[in-house]
Amino acid sequence: MKVHLHHLFTSAGHNYFKHHGKPAGTHEIVESDALELLAGRGIQGDRFLDWKESYKGQITFLDLAVIDDIRRFANRESLPAGAFRRNVVISGVDLNALIGSNFTLGGIRFEAVEECRPCYWMDEACGKDGTEDLMKGRGGLRCRILDDGVLKRGEVELEQSV
Repeated sequence: MKVHLHHLFTSAGHNYFKHHGKPAGTHEIVESDALELLAGRGIQGDRFLDWKESYKGQITFLDLAVIDDIRRFANRESLPAGAFRRNVVISGVDLNALIGSNFTLGGIRFEAVEECRPCYWMDEACGKDGTEDLMKGRGGLRCRILDDGVLKRGEVELEQSV
């Protein structure tokens, strides 16, 4: 099936992770036309590269429809897609349906491990209380990267393995 990759992001540091009880970090999120993926390691230049052995969130995906819903909910049509701190903003696939399977996207294999569970930081990042609750069950997808490769923005083929 054809899917569309709308945004590709990395960030060198954590803005929310391990910041409980402290202010959010100020690490910029960088948008690119392509991401260099390293099997079993993560994304070149991203904060989770070599984070832990076999880390479940080497790359994260979020459905563009969720971002659009949050923009309407928060009354912030210009809310940047990078505010959600996911690596890939995608449309054309039910991300939760991939959980527990392997899939190929643009010729690169991934293991779909689990949902990205939103946390209370989403309320702050999006500027509206209740954002975390609205994202529950739709927070995105955490994956392991199984092949080295370059993932490019645009329309790509997605094949789910059985």
